[in-house]
Amino acid sequence: MAPEMRLRVNQNGRVVIPARFRKALGIENGDEVLLRLEHDELRITTLKRRIERAQRLVRKHLKQGASLSGELIAERREAARHE
Repeated sequence: MAPEMRLRVNQNGRVVIPARFRKALGIENGDEVLLRLEHDELRITTLKRRIERAQRLVRKHLKQGASLSGELIAERREAARHE
């Protein structure tokens, strides 16, 4: 089961993210976090984690050793030759 903790919201609507949760997400002082309402839950993540998740999803659909950036550069060079 995922770790869970009960916290109180202060009068300004603030909640302190406990250190072990910040550490698990790689959140450091000054970092921005992304908040999303999903059904009846508030989800907190970082842009870095979201990018990593997207990269994992894309990687599932790539051939072994394929490089999307290399393919994009090759396509752009080919298009530039035809201009």
